[in-house]
Amino acid sequence: MSSAASRTPQERALVHVAELASGPALDPALRVTLNFHPDRLLHGTAILESMAADGVYRSQFVTGTSNGGLTAHPGGDRWGWECRIFDGAYDEAPAHERPVYGALNFRRRPFGGAPRFGSAHFRLAVETLARTTFCYPDSFLEPADFGVAGSMGLIKQALADDTDALDDYIEAQVHGPVRLSGQVEALVLDPCYRGTAVEAAALRLGCPVEWHPGFRLAVEELRRHPGYRGQEYVDLGARIAADGVLDPRIVGDAARTGRYDPQAVKKVWHCLARFGTTWQDAGGSAVPGGV
Repeated sequence: MSSAASRTPQERALVHVAELASGPALDPALRVTLNFHPDRLLHGTAILESMAADGVYRSQFVTGTSNGGLTAHPGGDRWGWECRIFDGAYDEAPAHERPVYGALNFRRRPFGGAPRFGSAHFRLAVETLARTTFCYPDSFLEPADFGVAGSMGLIKQALADDTDALDDYIEAQVHGPVRLSGQVEALVLDPCYRGTAVEAAALRLGCPVEWHPGFRLAVEELRRHPGYRGQEYVDLGARIAADGVLDPRIVGDAARTGRYDPQAVKKVWHCLARFGTTWQDAGGSAVPGGV
């Protein structure tokens, strides 16, 4: 790596986190995934259409959108977390140079490493592991434990932690651009998008398209979990359901109408993601699509 004076922000961040990391090297068979909602709009344009035009997966600092909190701006919480974790490496860097966020899919789930952030995910190529840093738990909790590909003790910690299935991810920060052609092994979609505009846009991205087993939740089952996110979100889910069922496309349709509080729709998605599938570790392979 280059001398300290000539290092890029990405190199400085990687060096700093590597000094904090401990543990054995990461299994190179594991992958980082970037979960997101494939049917949302980005500044009025379908998000996959924007990605196809750009060819790059962008951070919240560039897009101004997120499936978590919207704090990626100078002085915001995300800015502060990055300053702390990366020792100020990005403080003066332009937005497009900042890392993008995903999760290490160490449980090998077909839905990606962090489905709380969306039903779809990009599965990144192995070469991105060398420029990825990790923390557990999520960076908004100001964690003290970090990892890199060569020194990764976080998996043992996460496996020992008894936490909700939507919160058990190891956060990943990928430094440097993520190009959809060449640096993504596949875009993995929910089967509810087969034959839709989402699939058509996905096929124009320049990466393979695959399908996971799918999220699907009957309202009858949703009503059994009012304590998970709250009764008001159970009621909203029941209201937007089609024929007594929720899936990612139905939730996305509701989100795009603008009739509902985006944070409320997010809570409905959490219920669907948590109870709308079986959570099996190292089970269920993604099914290749015709590309």
